[in-house]
Amino acid sequence: MVTTHMAILWNLLVASWVLSIVLVCTVDARFVVEKESISVLSPLELRSKRDGAIGNFGVPVYGGSMVGAVVYPDKGFSGCNPFDGDKPFKSKFRLPVILLLDRGDLASLLFLLDWIGLEGPVPTLLDVLWVHLDCYFAKKVWNGQQAGAAAVLVADSVNEPLITMDSPEESSEADGYIEKIEIPSALIERAFGESLKAALKKGDEGVVIKLDWSESMPHPDERVEYELWTNSNDECGIRCDEQMNFVKDFKGHAQILEKGGFAQFTPHYITWYCPRPFVLSSQCKSQCINHGRYCAPDPEQDFGVGYQGKDVVYENLRQLCVHRVANETNRSWVWWDYVTDFHIRCSMKKKRYSKECAEDVMKSLDLPIEKIKTCMGNPEADVVNEVLKLEQELQVGRGSRGDVTILPTLVINNVQYRGKLERTAVLKAVCAGYKETTEPRICLSADLETNECLEKNGGCWQDTNANVTACKDTFRGRVCECPLANGVQYKGDGYTSCEVEAAGQILETEKHSQLAQFRNVIHSFLIVLNMTESDLTGCRCPKGFRGDGHTCEDINECKERLACHCDGCTCKDTWGGYDCKCGGNKLYITDQDTCIERSSSKFGWFIAFLVIASVAGAGIAGYIFYKYRLRSYMDSEIMAIMSQYMPLDNQHNNQVVHHDAEPLRQGTEVQVITAERKA
Repeated sequence: MVTTHMAILWNLLVASWVLSIVLVCTVDARFVVEKESISVLSPLELRSKRDGAIGNFGVPVYGGSMVGAVVYPDKGFSGCNPFDGDKPFKSKFRLPVILLLDRGDLASLLFLLDWIGLEGPVPTLLDVLWVHLDCYFAKKVWNGQQAGAAAVLVADSVNEPLITMDSPEESSEADGYIEKIEIPSALIERAFGESLKAALKKGDEGVVIKLDWSESMPHPDERVEYELWTNSNDECGIRCDEQMNFVKDFKGHAQILEKGGFAQFTPHYITWYCPRPFVLSSQCKSQCINHGRYCAPDPEQDFGVGYQGKDVVYENLRQLCVHRVANETNRSWVWWDYVTDFHIRCSMKKKRYSKECAEDVMKSLDLPIEKIKTCMGNPEADVVNEVLKLEQELQVGRGSRGDVTILPTLVINNVQYRGKLERTAVLKAVCAGYKETTEPRICLSADLETNECLEKNGGCWQDTNANVTACKDTFRGRVCECPLANGVQYKGDGYTSCEVEAAGQILETEKHSQLAQFRNVIHSFLIVLNMTESDLTGCRCPKGFRGDGHTCEDINECKERLACHCDGCTCKDTWGGYDCKCGGNKLYITDQDTCIERSSSKFGWFIAFLVIASVAGAGIAGYIFYKYRLRSYMDSEIMAIMSQYMPLDNQHNNQVVHHDAEPLRQGTEVQVITAERKA
């Protein structure tokens, strides 16, 4: 039986394989530091623009910016201990506080020890110095957040290129605060940090800076391509819990984006290979498939108990094939359903992590099991698996994206996402990847962005008489563009002027204002009459189309999410309408927008027939009763009106003489009564 210590040594060997893959595959492989822009706004002599390395925890404001006043603490400048008092840092500018902290002297000590090549009992010394001189980056940011800071900048203590501040390894202490960090952070160069401290020390005027993430996420077009490097193993501690919770929470957003054609998602899985001299060892055989080509560490880090690494590799492969096969039938979003259901039903913790359980999940989602098996191939064969081979190639960074070295890793528009893997934080980063004004409606919800058009119309042009504005809300802020409103195209700069373009010419501002006022009067008059412009012209777009009655466009109810909101139903746009269908043997009910099980029972059909017949009978009876009461009411109204104009003793004669004229007169009276009630 292999001991736990041997398992740990084996996992260290696996880590060395990862490095060897990176070094052997390409000389261009590297870890990319994702950056934000930092601009000094005040004082004037310090004005400049620098880079900051985005921290891999907290919530970076992708697509946005923040202006704040820099504060450097009088004591506790490393931020390793909680600061005294409730919100001890104040800004005389009444701006958000951006706390500046030091990286710590331990970094300098490590650099010195490495430079002189010191050997001996260094770890013991470092343990002591770690407690007194420095702490985790995340701990600094957490203490800053607790003190009321809106963001934290950590100044490097050595002159070196920027590095990424990563989350600490799993520990009982870090687990208590790492997921609670909600503010952004960045590492800045030592020289930049020293210049900020010097300006603050003068005390003449404060230091105001702008943190800008608007260009940290590429946003080239109207579709976002993103990928998640994940793992089917749910026994690896806080990292596994983090990615599984994210998949479950983000599933709804991901499926809306994919079904609407707004995003393309691709899952990926990291694998390692076994060095050739060890292929026939028991360790490689238990951790790898396809003769040592594709491996994963032991889930429990103990070869003698529980599941083996090859179980994880095989399930990773299955999940890749689920996505591939589903994508062939334009159902790529089913991957989210499969992974979520598999985690719930086939968890390692419940000892249900198996092929049989996986196939039960596939059956429930109507996935073609045989096609997926064909995609997976034979794990025992001494051959290359094309699916996993591609995964190993994609793991190495190319272009603007760095190597994938940690799990989980999210990549958006070929840039690695920095920050905690949480539903709202990730959705903000995805929304920042759209070209401005092309983002889907889900990105403009109040919990994701602030509608800048609501305050002073965003500084854009508007015509209050015609209720027309050039301000258009976007995820990144707002744009001022002259609109197309009520079938009329406006032209101008969008800020100071927008004029109506008619008959190929731009009308003068004064004429436009008069026209707008006239249209407003007409519109108000129509409202009083309970009519629309189409009632006057007779031109209106039919149901399923949109326009002014002269020009009509088909409404894509599916893309605009106007229909088929129920779980398990799919929407297909048709000319002038849409078609909703339910999966399996379910029936779509239009009025309720839901899927129900079809009933094959004759008794069920009989009950349904009785219900429909009862409803129809009640409707007919109600209609007859309504006609009877309406006729009686009209007769009484007519008699009352006639009594005002004719003597009572002549009523019978008049009714006989004017009997042929009663229908016209009755209709006239009905119109008068109806008009009075509407008024």
